[in-house]
Amino acid sequence: MDLSWQFCLWYLMKYFIIIFIIFTNINFSHSAQKDKAYFAGGCFWCMEESFEKLNGVEEVISGYSGGVTENPTYKEVTYGNTGHFEVVEVVYNKKIISYEKLLENFWINIDPFDSYGQFCDKGYSYRSVAFYQNTNEKKLIEKNIKELENRFNKKVVTYIRSFEKFYRAEEYHQDFYKIKLERYLRYKKACGREEILKRIWSQ
Repeated sequence: MDLSWQFCLWYLMKYFIIIFIIFTNINFSHSAQKDKAYFAGGCFWCMEESFEKLNGVEEVISGYSGGVTENPTYKEVTYGNTGHFEVVEVVYNKKIISYEKLLENFWINIDPFDSYGQFCDKGYSYRSVAFYQNTNEKKLIEKNIKELENRFNKKVVTYIRSFEKFYRAEEYHQDFYKIKLERYLRYKKACGREEILKRIWSQ
C-alpha cells in the first residue's frame, strides 16, 4: 500500500472516530438531562413516599425551595425566616409518566384548603406549593385549581410559584420513610394524614 492510500485510510479512521465521539457525547448529555418537578406538601418525608411509588419516577429528593437563604438547614427553614418550604424534587421519565400525572398525585396527597400548613405540621414552611418551570406547567396548575374549586366549592390556598432553586436537605431526611420506617409510621399516624386525605378526597 502506497503512502497516499495509507494517508487516506488514516484520515477516514480519524474522521469516523471524531464523529463517534461527538454522537456519544450528544447521547450522553441528552440522557443526563432528566425531567424534574417540584412540589411542597407539608412534611417532605410523606411527599417523598407518595411520589416514589409512581411508575416512571426515578428518584425523589427532599429539600428546600422558594426562599432567599442559600444552603438553608432544616432548623433554619422550620424556625427561621428563610422563606423556604419543605419541597421534593421529583426526577421522572416523561416517556412513562407525564407532568399532569405528577400533579394529580400531588393534589390527592395534600389538603389544598389548609392555609396554615399541612395536617399536624403548621407554619409557613409546611404550606402547600406547586412550582412551575414553564408556561405549560403554570397553565396546568391553574386549570387544576379551578377544577378543584368548582368540585369542592372552596378556595384552594395552595401557592403557585415559579421555580428558582432547589437545595437538597440533610442526608438523614433522604428516604426517611424507608430507613426509619417505624418512626415514620408513628409520626404519620399521629399526624392523622391518611384520615384527613380520605375525608377530603372521598367527596
